[in-house]
Amino acid sequence: MLIFPGCYRRRLEERARTMSAETATGPTEDQVEILEYNFNKVDKHPDSTTLCLIAAEAGLSEEETQKWFKQRLAKWRRSEGLPSECRSVTD
Repeated sequence: MLIFPGCYRRRLEERARTMSAETATGPTEDQVEILEYNFNKVDKHPDSTTLCLIAAEAGLSEEETQKWFKQRLAKWRRSEGLPSECRSVTD
């Protein structure tokens, strides 16, 4: 597990806030490309550390990135014909 030093984490959060203000209507095409790549190739359920890294790479806040992954997962589930919330294999 990666631990970010406080100064680095603050810098990432400040960058994310700045980028977020510029992209109030949603992520840019470049940001969506980064998010889609990570969703399809890396992990559909990123842990908090991975989410933080993806957010920093895309220039979004962790909250925006988490929201995007949640919405994208719901879209993927619909396309696969899965229930919106899978609890277990036996349900």
